[in-house]
Amino acid sequence: MELRKYDSKRDFEIIKNWIDDERTHAMWCANLFDYPLNRENVAEVLSYAVENYGDVPFVAIEEGREVGFFCYNTNQTTKEGMLKFVIVNPQYRGKGIANKMLKAVFEYAFGKAGAELIQLNVFPENVRAKKCYENAGFKERKLTENAFSYKDESWGRSNMIIRK
Repeated sequence: MELRKYDSKRDFEIIKNWIDDERTHAMWCANLFDYPLNRENVAEVLSYAVENYGDVPFVAIEEGREVGFFCYNTNQTTKEGMLKFVIVNPQYRGKGIANKMLKAVFEYAFGKAGAELIQLNVFPENVRAKKCYENAGFKERKLTENAFSYKDESWGRSNMIIRK
């Protein structure tokens, strides 16, 4: 699997098509992006994350096809990385692609980026994603109940970590 930096002109429409309903969108980004996704808002949110947190948006490529997207940054003081906005192309879900992508993230984060620990937040209600992270070696560090509201639902937030 190859990781390359996200390019809005090349990648936006592809990734936009992976979000096919409002609930999936909320599970993915906690509504930090507009729904439906639009190029200007995504560029604005990603620019803010790059400028304020040092995020690097990546696209995961498998056999020449875009199969995943995520953002990552490392706090150089604490050596703690943050993984966010993780999504896999729906055509590739349940086929081990997310696990391969996470292995590529670990290689990048623990190698090139110098992280000692990677954290992420996931809604426990996103059962498949949470299970995927657990299978990759993430452990729950903290669970915050009722952290997010989606329509008439209240979701928790699980902060998960993996160490080098």
